[in-house]
Amino acid sequence: MSISVDTPDLTTSKRPLTGRSGLKAVVALLRSPSGVVGLVIVALFAILAVVSALGVLPFSPSAQDTSVRLHPPSSVYWFGTDQLGRDIFARVAAGVANSVQVAVVAVFISGVLGTAAGVIAGYLRGMSDTAISAVTNVLFAFPSLLLALTLASVFDRNWFTVAIAIAAGFAPIFVRVARGPVLSLREVDYVSAARATGMRAPAIMVRHILPNIAGILIAQVTLTLSWAVLAEASLSFLGFGTPPPAASLGTMVFDAQTLVIAAPWTLLAPGLVLILLIVGLNLLGDGLRDALDPNRKG
Repeated sequence: MSISVDTPDLTTSKRPLTGRSGLKAVVALLRSPSGVVGLVIVALFAILAVVSALGVLPFSPSAQDTSVRLHPPSSVYWFGTDQLGRDIFARVAAGVANSVQVAVVAVFISGVLGTAAGVIAGYLRGMSDTAISAVTNVLFAFPSLLLALTLASVFDRNWFTVAIAIAAGFAPIFVRVARGPVLSLREVDYVSAARATGMRAPAIMVRHILPNIAGILIAQVTLTLSWAVLAEASLSFLGFGTPPPAASLGTMVFDAQTLVIAAPWTLLAPGLVLILLIVGLNLLGDGLRDALDPNRKG
């Protein structure tokens, strides 16, 4: 998986480069068509996930009723029912909640570990940079989905182990994203002045380095969330994701393969929802990247 990051020129800065103020970043995001569309899509799915988690939907995602099996979409069953008579809308909502839960935990783990490693490697250089870069290169040698699939097949399957497996594949991305800007930031005047006053390296990294790469990291988190959602769905499709009876969009797509002619709604509903969720996260990530770019005028 290739990563393209627009890294601001930090070598000539005379003061900490913290990017746009919070208000200006919000205004810039709301002026971005892709950012607004992505924000609306993600907000709608977030509401759907919360509603499903609270259990206030008319039907349970696991409740079976064979008398209405393969019922087409209607005013009662908005997305129809599956081969076991389960409400597809309820299962899609539960699948979104599961995907979001796994993706958020996976990106949190990979983001924290990868960013910490990238900042340490970029700021300290020397043996630390060599060792971290070597491990990162080894992990990059394996496609992230293949690495997640390997790890998921080793551990007992539950949503948390799936999240850890996905996190292992995405952590190297955050190492690369963080390390590049830090290599420039460590040479700017205010960081050199902090070192001259005797400030220790950990304090410099927390107070002067991290705030200046926050914009890049926030945009990367949003984009990585979309990849994590796709990875979770792919693992579930292959039988290595969150195990039943938990609903998963990937599992729903797999189960609907043999029903696509007789009951196409069983495939279209989870498939389109998955695509829309991934597109929304990508659009939001693009909007955030532009809004948080400190070199962008306006």
